[in-house]
Amino acid sequence: MRIRFNKFFLGVFMPVLFLTTSCKDTDARLVDIEKVKVPYVESAADFPNPERGFYRYSETYASRFTQLNADELKGYRNTQTVEGAGYQVTSTLVFRYYILDNATGGPIAPAFLTNMEKDMVAARTAGVKLIPRFVYTVTQKSGDCPEGFICPPYGDAAKAVVLAHIAQLKPVLQANADVIACVQLGFIGTWGEQYYSDFFGDASGNGKQENRLSNQNWLDRAEVLRAMLDAVPADRTVQVRYPQIKQRFLYGVTAPISSAALTDAEGFTNADRARIGYHNDCFLASTNDLGTYEDYGNSTSPRTSSGSVINALRGYMSDDSKYVAVGGETCSDDYSPANDCEPAGKAQQEFATMHYSYLNAHYNNNVNNDWQTGGCMDNIKRNLGYRFVLLNGVYPDQVVRGTSMTIVINLKNAGYASPFNKRTAKLLLRNKQNNEVFSFDLASDVRKWFSGNHQIQESIKVPADLAPGDYELLLNLPDVYESLATRAEYSIRLANEDVWEEATGYNKLNHTVKVN
Repeated sequence: MRIRFNKFFLGVFMPVLFLTTSCKDTDARLVDIEKVKVPYVESAADFPNPERGFYRYSETYASRFTQLNADELKGYRNTQTVEGAGYQVTSTLVFRYYILDNATGGPIAPAFLTNMEKDMVAARTAGVKLIPRFVYTVTQKSGDCPEGFICPPYGDAAKAVVLAHIAQLKPVLQANADVIACVQLGFIGTWGEQYYSDFFGDASGNGKQENRLSNQNWLDRAEVLRAMLDAVPADRTVQVRYPQIKQRFLYGVTAPISSAALTDAEGFTNADRARIGYHNDCFLASTNDLGTYEDYGNSTSPRTSSGSVINALRGYMSDDSKYVAVGGETCSDDYSPANDCEPAGKAQQEFATMHYSYLNAHYNNNVNNDWQTGGCMDNIKRNLGYRFVLLNGVYPDQVVRGTSMTIVINLKNAGYASPFNKRTAKLLLRNKQNNEVFSFDLASDVRKWFSGNHQIQESIKVPADLAPGDYELLLNLPDVYESLATRAEYSIRLANEDVWEEATGYNKLNHTVKVN
């Protein structure tokens, strides 16, 4: 489609614009230039994309460290069958349990830190990213206590030990931010899920304490979270197990469950509130996800999980999770059919409501396998995290050097969430004669390409000294870190036919501009 307008506009500098609207009024909003409308075909393929999807599980013990293998990690990027699963996945994320089993009473051994560094190198070599969680025990001990299947002592460490360990880990975390997708809080309690703890309050009631957390318990937990936010690179999220941990960290030990969630203005900054995300390790396991949406009380108020509490905390996490990293795993199939595919269940709806970017591929397969037999697994695999689909684009047919060129890209995010880590969208001009590439940063924040339709309209200044000729238009969504920026494995692939260049990590816009 070609539309001709007066050419006065081409000589006028056009400031950078960013619009996010529905796509139906695209043509009415376009600037007055000669332009060509390019359609795109959506792809139904499942393919790996960075920082999203089903993760692969791994663990190692400080007492007997087993390093990650780069070749094995690289294989995860290809379609593989998961043990005990009736489905196959491609993965760019690897969850890593670091179990500090021999360090509950003293410092972490230097050899452990060296081996951690080697894990990071393996991930970087393989083209994947890690989700680390540091814990002291992943073993439940049965006994004579109210719950029976798990009883104290649980085996975690005192606050002073935890804080000292975080200080030791900080240099490794800071040096390897590029291959860390996000970090889970860990440390406190069995499995590092901030629940069954010998030192930070035992809300289960298995011990001598009432089944609620005291003011001091909340303060101690906040001190650990504060230390982790300091140790983890400033552009990375620290995930907590349940939303009240974030509320009580931000607003104090008496913070109500009605505390305010993130707003659009606050999201995607380096402020504490914007860096605390969630890992729900009991996705759709019960009405409150086995304690995820629960008020754990304080020194003057009781623990409660009434319907109003569940609704309030679910609402808080739904609003807040739009701007932070969210993931986890399933843990029980007892909440069937609610955790099944639609229409009997609400699995896909819940993923979208809570903005899930990733999930454990290995556990609990009693739940996950139901999605395969129920017919929604393919959708879940494609839609965890972001999934960007080009709808159409409107581009100039030709442009004069030294003037501004305006483009309009209409796309939809078919995924449950937007990217949670920063990356800069880049428009590329590639000379068709010599393949020289010129890159222009776009103003649009990819993290704000939320689920739904978007229109990106921007103008770039074509350099006056750019050689005349024909140039291909491409869109590049690379990793923000220089160490990964040229690695195709770390660039976002668009879900369209005939646009992805596997060798470069570029997305072709299938249009040529003549530069005069």
